[in-house]
Amino acid sequence: MSQNNSTSQDHLAFRDPQDDDNGIDLVELLTILAERWRFLVIAPILAGSLALGGSYLIEPTFTAKTTFLPPQQQQSAAASALASLGALSGMAGGMAGIKSPGDQYVALMQSNNVEDRIIDHFKLIETYETEFRFQARKQLEQNVRISFGKKDGLITVEVDAKSPQMAADMANMHVTELRRLTSELALTEAQQRRAFFEGEVKRTQLKLIEAQQILQSSGFNPGALKAEPKAAAEGYATLKAQATAAEIKLQTMRRSLADTAPELQQQSTLLGALRAQLSKLEGATSDTKNDSDYIGRYREYKYQETLFELFSKQFEMARLDESREGALIQVVDVATPPEHKSKPKRASMAIATTFAAFLILTIGLVIRHFWRESKARPENADKFSRLGQAWTGR
Repeated sequence: MSQNNSTSQDHLAFRDPQDDDNGIDLVELLTILAERWRFLVIAPILAGSLALGGSYLIEPTFTAKTTFLPPQQQQSAAASALASLGALSGMAGGMAGIKSPGDQYVALMQSNNVEDRIIDHFKLIETYETEFRFQARKQLEQNVRISFGKKDGLITVEVDAKSPQMAADMANMHVTELRRLTSELALTEAQQRRAFFEGEVKRTQLKLIEAQQILQSSGFNPGALKAEPKAAAEGYATLKAQATAAEIKLQTMRRSLADTAPELQQQSTLLGALRAQLSKLEGATSDTKNDSDYIGRYREYKYQETLFELFSKQFEMARLDESREGALIQVVDVATPPEHKSKPKRASMAIATTFAAFLILTIGLVIRHFWRESKARPENADKFSRLGQAWTGR
């Protein structure tokens, strides 16, 4: 019996090194930590206290937030009128139909166009103490968070700044710049139609002026351009018929009246006036007698005139729809100067530092204990000797 107890004690006193390879004894680990419990309690608390005190040296950061509803794609009042354009409705309508406008508006606010204007307005290159503009952009992107809610459809802009007023102004300026940029770009259905018809109006106007100049070169004055060829011909025929009738009447009166008779003189004056008008009209149109292409020129002029009127009406309707959509960036929550800082979070810093210090010290004590234990074993003496020689470079 005594021999067995002696053997057991010898086994406890001199453990097989292979037993340590099977894992760390939990009781031994707790014993190591219990021996240094004061150090493990006081040191992390001291580290947390230093972190708490150091947080007061960090300049506070304020966060302002604004939330708005972006423009929604909707059926405009001019959509039904496009059906009368036939093929033109397909050209204008094919440009519309943005499936995810929210993500697009987020990308617009994150574009260099918007960021550069914000950097210049708030002088962020000097504020962020950067040398180049791209560095200021990166710093701005770190301080601005823009998110689009898939469920509610709202866009949220959060801005961090050292000044509460500056944070609020920067957040609100993102919305202002988005309004400006969307007014310059054709994003919505109405904006795309407005851009399309605006280009068509300008192009058709140039062609109309060209057709009018070609038609006027045929000898027709601007007044004649307002009349159709049929109406102009009927007017000429009527005037010529009146002159012929007046001439016949004058010849009849001369048979029964003297040349000094007032009635004869009056009829003679009327005939002179009719002949003058007829001569003027014949003189204006004499150059067109040999112009066989007059009808084609007139048709081209009327076509361009009709097309210009049609595009002008559609352009005005698109502008009306666009002006109505431009106000659809509806701000739900305007950014106001925050009353309390968002960073640094002193309590979180102190707790995190305390926990990290406790974890690091615990791991350090365990490693230190097993290092010393391994170094004290005879079978490891040669290994540590060679390690020391390698470390010192001998």
